[in-house]
Amino acid sequence: MNLRFLTTLLLIGGSICSSFAQKVGKIDRPIDMVSTLVGTQSTYFLSSGNTYPAIALPWGMNFWSPQTGKMGDGWMYTYTAEKIRGIKQTHQPSPWMNDYGQFSIMAMVGNKTFDQDKRASYFSHKAETAKPHYYSVYLADYDTKVEVTPTERASYFRFTFPKTNEAYVLIDAFDKGSYVEVLPQEQKIIGYTTRNSGGVPKNFKNYYVLEFDRPFANLATFADSALVDGRLKIQANHVGALVGFQTANAGEKVHVKVASSFISPEQALLNLKELDGVTFDEQVKKGEDIWNKELSKIEVEGGTIDQMRTFYSSLYRSLLFPRMFYEINAQGQVMHYSPYNGQVLPGYMFTDTGFWDTFRCLFPFLNLMYPEINEKMQEGLANAYREGGWLPEWASPGYRNIMVGNNSASVVADAWMKGVRSKDIEVLYEAVKKGANNAGPITAVGRAGAEYYNELGYVPYDVKINENAARSLEYSYDDFAIYQLAKSLDKSKEDQSFYKKRAYNYEKLYDPATGLMRGKNKDGSWSTPFNPFKWGDAFTEGNSWHYSWSVFQDIEGLANLMGGHQAMEIKLDSVFSLPPVFDDSYYGFPIHEIREMQIANMGQYAHGNQPIQHMIYLYNHVGAPWKAQYWLRETMNRMYSPNPDGYCGDEDNGQTSAWYVFSAIGFYPVTPATDEYVLGSPIFDKVTLKLSNGKKVVLETKNNSDANRYIQQLKWNGKNYTKNYLNHSELVKGANLVFDMGAEPNKKRGVTKADLPFSLSKDDK
Repeated sequence: MNLRFLTTLLLIGGSICSSFAQKVGKIDRPIDMVSTLVGTQSTYFLSSGNTYPAIALPWGMNFWSPQTGKMGDGWMYTYTAEKIRGIKQTHQPSPWMNDYGQFSIMAMVGNKTFDQDKRASYFSHKAETAKPHYYSVYLADYDTKVEVTPTERASYFRFTFPKTNEAYVLIDAFDKGSYVEVLPQEQKIIGYTTRNSGGVPKNFKNYYVLEFDRPFANLATFADSALVDGRLKIQANHVGALVGFQTANAGEKVHVKVASSFISPEQALLNLKELDGVTFDEQVKKGEDIWNKELSKIEVEGGTIDQMRTFYSSLYRSLLFPRMFYEINAQGQVMHYSPYNGQVLPGYMFTDTGFWDTFRCLFPFLNLMYPEINEKMQEGLANAYREGGWLPEWASPGYRNIMVGNNSASVVADAWMKGVRSKDIEVLYEAVKKGANNAGPITAVGRAGAEYYNELGYVPYDVKINENAARSLEYSYDDFAIYQLAKSLDKSKEDQSFYKKRAYNYEKLYDPATGLMRGKNKDGSWSTPFNPFKWGDAFTEGNSWHYSWSVFQDIEGLANLMGGHQAMEIKLDSVFSLPPVFDDSYYGFPIHEIREMQIANMGQYAHGNQPIQHMIYLYNHVGAPWKAQYWLRETMNRMYSPNPDGYCGDEDNGQTSAWYVFSAIGFYPVTPATDEYVLGSPIFDKVTLKLSNGKKVVLETKNNSDANRYIQQLKWNGKNYTKNYLNHSELVKGANLVFDMGAEPNKKRGVTKADLPFSLSKDDK
């Protein structure tokens, strides 16, 4: 090779490599940084997020997604798929929960079929645009472009067809009982779909309406794959409709407005009015403006392009769930179909979130940055309690029997402690007390094993209640959350003392011989044999090395059990130094969470699942904050990216995304239902939090880089600040924090007792 040419290549290559490390300044349009495809390169066996490209407005009632999977497949869109079957209205929170209220719309040319395989078209990511407010894809087999842009309860489609006499738009209302009716004089299709995965009353329906901007050249309806030309309506197990158009010129467009309602067909028509008076392009712009407004509430500057893209893609995911499950009637009143009793009732309702995941940092994030939306969510929780008799722990859309804990208590208490003043707080206080002391009608509502917990302070291993140690530890933390709420509401001393005492129940499961949490039998003996690497059994989607840190409320007390701060620091170090071995005998195979830990090369640290996500921050509690700073950077660098495989496990309704958002900013809510955030290692040169009260929190860093990840000094409003935590009540007054960063740990900062974050036993003293 010519030496001069080689030198030129090396220079070009060097400039390209260095450009990737260059920092990006202020972003005026954060939506341009968002990729909705992050996390879509996932499978049943290995999750890189288990997301789909949600086309939606923030917390919107209806989402849309391209559909590559078959009808009923929780993996509705996978990045590696080659064909697309339609654009689906979806309410799916995760593939494991699957969907409800779903139907699919597809464009075709010369292919008059209902069959989901025969109608599928090849597509390429090279001819696909995936943004929160807009999606487009080229259907190669039909030379047709499909575009969609959403409102909260409706969406606008635009189909660009070639010249043809056989252009078709299909609606597939899915199986398990559906109805379709074509109204050619009104250029509409109406109907309902009932397909769901549980959590709905018997009268559940999703009523849909499609309104076209041109007459139909022909029409047909399907019932269980049998096509009948000219038939206007049909109800059967699986129905759909196909309407045809003649496009005289290539590039002709067909516009369709689509809306749905859980309340009634009439309400679906009202919801369609969200698109009144706007063109397709105008709605795209409206959606873009809405997303930019919400995303711009956190302004980040001075990160790499990948950090910026990861941050804003994570922020987008943090603003989707829980979704609205309410509608606005003709009188402008907020109404909802109750997924708890099947009635149409006034007031807010939200759904599609599991508190086992999202109590940890998603809801604290909303309380910090979007308290006005969580105030509505709190009203929705009170309505759920009134209508169903219990607070939900996993709602989709009503009660679902999955996961453990009673973490609705944390969601309620953290909102109140962070200043979200729900008008229903007395109802919510009654609800959390009921949930804390009683087993519910299903295992995942109230507290499974409540009678044992109330008597012994833990759920025994040998009473046939699975994942008992995990339940016990979470119940103990939830009791702490209720104690905090009772204290703030000035409830009786009896209530305060009762829940505070139970907040120490975690001590009952600590085994001094192993230095870990462990299942305990009813008679007080330890369950045997004990393998700290065994997933499941006494724990939930994790092992003892993960759950031994689930003492959010009293890390100081946990450290004392372990032999002091140094002993706990060594134990924390061990999580990363141990090999990623596992015992999967409880499941009979390595569940995807096990594989995700195994392949991450971070020892026993399993960031792809929630139980351990707060653990790195605990170094702050034992006076070694520099170790938190190191491992937080490692986790952000290695476990997140803006690519289709950008997560290291399930994204889980905003929780894993909100972890990144908090951590990239530089702090994290280790103990929800307190006033504190624990410091980490901010990655950006500057972050501006635009709070809803009009105040700003500005966090600046000096000499920040990947190597300079250690805090040398922190100044709060110009004064030296040595603590390892920040107070929410002070931040919301407005604040300016300046971090001096360096390549070597400052082992003199954040090491005194006064510098350590909240712990219940420390607070007692």
